[in-house]
Amino acid sequence: MHQQGAQAYQQTTKIVESARERESALLMKAAAGLQRVKDEWAIGTDQELRAALTYNRKIWTIFMAAVTKDDSPLPTEVRQNVANLGMFIMNQTREILLDLNPQPQQLDVLVRLNRQIAAGLRGS
Repeated sequence: MHQQGAQAYQQTTKIVESARERESALLMKAAAGLQRVKDEWAIGTDQELRAALTYNRKIWTIFMAAVTKDDSPLPTEVRQNVANLGMFIMNQTREILLDLNPQPQQLDVLVRLNRQIAAGLRGS
């Protein structure tokens, strides 16, 4: 019986770890896309900026939906923090999209937040 419990725990741990790794990878992908747009600002297009921002917004929309579900296993404080970060990111994204003359440094906060959350998910 004890071995079954240990196996169940290991399987659950693998599922949770793989979900966290997947979320971390998605955030890193979004950060990389935003960073690439920033690095290539002078030669980039408005379409590339919109695509990177849209991808990032989709990722955060999914995260926000997941943490606000009633069955989320996360503690209330963590859920609230992720939701607040998500709202901040949505607002920043909207401001950049509505800006008639966006600047590359406006992407810094989005890149930094994605990288920090991804590192936290990886436990580093």
